Amino acid sequence: MEFIYEAEFWVAVSFFIFIGVLVYLGVHKRVTSALDARALRIGKELDEARRLREEAERLLVDYRRKLGNVVTEVDNIIALAAKQAESLAVETRQSLKEHIERRIKLAEEKIARAEMEAVGELRNDVVDLAIAAAQNLITAKLTPDRANELVSGSTKALKTLLK
Repeated sequence: MEFIYEAEFWVAVSFFIFIGVLVYLGVHKRVTSALDARALRIGKELDEARRLREEAERLLVDYRRKLGNVVTEVDNIIALAAKQAESLAVETRQSLKEHIERRIKLAEEKIARAEMEAVGELRNDVVDLAIAAAQNLITAKLTPDRANELVSGSTKALKTLLK
């Protein structure tokens, strides 16, 4: 009977009663369902990230194809300029020289404009895609409570900096 007076005995009894109460109240089911919900949410986020990556890869392939088309167009423009230069070879040397210089300059400007337009379009599309992805992530992740926390934290940081 001396074991009844020992602290370890009562700690063990209290522990088993505590575990029994937790099981009776169904805490283990709540914890399990919360973990399952979190795993499901993480799986959805991974699927979304995978989908966004595949979309970005498709866009990259498309832009590389467009860049290849621009290079082909540039080659075609250069080939056209060379053919025109050959046909004008019959004319006088002076007019040929002036004409070739003028056509090459125009072709280079057209190539430069085409390159700048292609790069501009590519940048605009990439920026639009990045903005859309950021908006999707923000709307998916930013809760009103988190937004209030961010505003409060920024306000406190600003007050600290202004002191």
